[in-house]
Amino acid sequence: MGEASDFPAILREDVRLLSEANGLSMEEAFFQRVSDTITGSGEVDALEYFHHRGSTSSGIRIDGWAGDPRKTKQLTLFVIDHADDQNAPTLTGTELNGLFKRPLRFLKSALDENWRDALEETSPGHELAHMIDLYWASVGKIRLLLITDRKLSSRVDGREMTEFLDRPVSYSVWDITRLERIEGSAMGREDIIVDLDEHGGPVPVLAAHMPDSPYESYLAALPGATLASIYDRWQARLLEQNVRVFLQARGNVNKGIKKTIEEDPSMFFAYNNGITATAEAVEIEDRDGGPVMTRLTNLQIVNGGQTSASIHAALRNKTDLSKTFVQMKLSIVDAERAEKIVPDISRYANSQNKIAAADFFSNHPFHVRMEEISRRIYAPAKDGAFTQSRWFYERARGQFADRRSRLTIAQRKKFDLEHPRAQLFSKTDLAKAEMTWRMRPEIVCLGAQKNFAHFAHAIGKQWDKNDKAFSEEWFKDAIGKLIIFKKTERIVSDAAGSWYTGGLRAQTVCYAIAKLVRDVTDAGQSLDLRKLWTDQIPPDPLVVVLDRYAQAMHMHLLSPPAGSSNPSEWAKKKPCVDAAMAMDFEFLDPIASILIDNGEQKTRIREGRKDQKLVDGVKAQADTATLGVAGWTAVRDWVRSTKMRLTPTESGILDAATRVNLKPLSEAQSIKAMAVLDRARESGFEIETT
Repeated sequence: MGEASDFPAILREDVRLLSEANGLSMEEAFFQRVSDTITGSGEVDALEYFHHRGSTSSGIRIDGWAGDPRKTKQLTLFVIDHADDQNAPTLTGTELNGLFKRPLRFLKSALDENWRDALEETSPGHELAHMIDLYWASVGKIRLLLITDRKLSSRVDGREMTEFLDRPVSYSVWDITRLERIEGSAMGREDIIVDLDEHGGPVPVLAAHMPDSPYESYLAALPGATLASIYDRWQARLLEQNVRVFLQARGNVNKGIKKTIEEDPSMFFAYNNGITATAEAVEIEDRDGGPVMTRLTNLQIVNGGQTSASIHAALRNKTDLSKTFVQMKLSIVDAERAEKIVPDISRYANSQNKIAAADFFSNHPFHVRMEEISRRIYAPAKDGAFTQSRWFYERARGQFADRRSRLTIAQRKKFDLEHPRAQLFSKTDLAKAEMTWRMRPEIVCLGAQKNFAHFAHAIGKQWDKNDKAFSEEWFKDAIGKLIIFKKTERIVSDAAGSWYTGGLRAQTVCYAIAKLVRDVTDAGQSLDLRKLWTDQIPPDPLVVVLDRYAQAMHMHLLSPPAGSSNPSEWAKKKPCVDAAMAMDFEFLDPIASILIDNGEQKTRIREGRKDQKLVDGVKAQADTATLGVAGWTAVRDWVRSTKMRLTPTESGILDAATRVNLKPLSEAQSIKAMAVLDRARESGFEIETT
């Protein structure tokens, strides 16, 4: 049976495990399981779970919202339809209409002051209703999402936009087919297909490449209205290949750009540097005697994010863009090379503002190393168990399912024992745990994608400074952090009906752990993460302490200062973190035995770096030997023919590598030889294979 047909069963199993591990309802566990897939697709920045169900007769149902209407001018609400049944009937058009009516009924009620005030103050529905009322004046458009584990009927091919209180309403369905398609794709993304007929019409272009060039490039004067329309449709997805742009440009409006658009639009082309963009494919047609661009596949803006965001803001503010044109340099990079080349273009396009790890995506060496370690080392067996297992790091979406699907039934049983689904973790999981441990809960509360961008930026800078810091010891510590994170999620869920009022689980978890880390740090100590790795389970005293911190932080989040909007928004602000960290607790005594002094922690880090240096040396020696005399001779000849610059030491090592059969290179020499090979490959060298 192929992977595609296995997806519904795999999804149900994942949901069941999440429910059991974290004490969630099956419905909320389903949401937790698929929310990263949806936000990762770029359709929304973040999904906030706010479940409220009215009486049967009211027909009111809401499960949450997404985004910030003050910035996007759009209110996104979603509702969940979770069947938990692989044989559930397909979702019909009639059912679809009924499901979409429920959040609209909630929206209508939320705008009624008497209805809002009648809700229990600590309920998620009360908070969401008051947020909607607070932001309603900013809302120019409403978007409704349906998230379901059922399959949408093939007879339903869409739903036309409607209106609610003079605001347009659009509809989107995330069914089992769409979830499977996204998770099964290599990049975890749906293609961005820009049909320019839908954004103002085809754009004249000038070819900027030779007929025999290995890639295509074009220059264009892009109408401001066209760029604004494209950005309005895909927004953050257009910027995802550039960490700096992703972090700084989204929604930021440059005052100088704004002034030019409003006061001197005809000079915009002259004053502005324009945008640098890439696409995997472009369709060019000859019209009216010249070439025009009609369609783009997987467009990426790798420089000029702020220009794009500012023009989009002008569109939202109904500014006339008819006289505004933006110069665009467009490079066409096919899908096979896009993941490597697009970030390089981004880095060079932004060279005037050097950033760390612009190409911090699944092919970045950090992720490759974490993947290699996760496949190599076994976690200690838990008490009462005889089988050791691994923590499976999924650096690219779908790796786990893909690897499992290639096995026979007998091999799968062995694989499942060695790789429990509860020990599968992704880049965004790692980012949440790590940024929480770095005491930045306000960043984590921004949502998985924004948090990952900050994580990428921070880790990328560290990698460039000293990549040996990311050792096997670092990986084991990261697993310890994940174990604590997962356990705290369960603690909060289990406290429902006690101190946990619901609706703020994610925020409570990251604030609780961050505050614990701060207090331990202020005491001049560190939590013994090595013990977490060894035991694979938090000791009972730590569970007690985490419960105390979680309760205290939950109460803190429920008490925003006068003038603050609501707990969810309060959690995203630095003053909320500062206030939390300033609180004085006496919670640490029970865990005194699992704390180590900072000197011991620093010693472990140094040892980890030494071990990583040794591992790198051994691996480099093995890779050097594998390439062999013929391979290194090809490298040397290519370097000489292209006049690639080498230091005298590198030149000598490269010559020595062509004689590895006579005398193998040392570890240090091998590392330098592999570095030369990497540079050659970046410059276009390819080893011929037979």
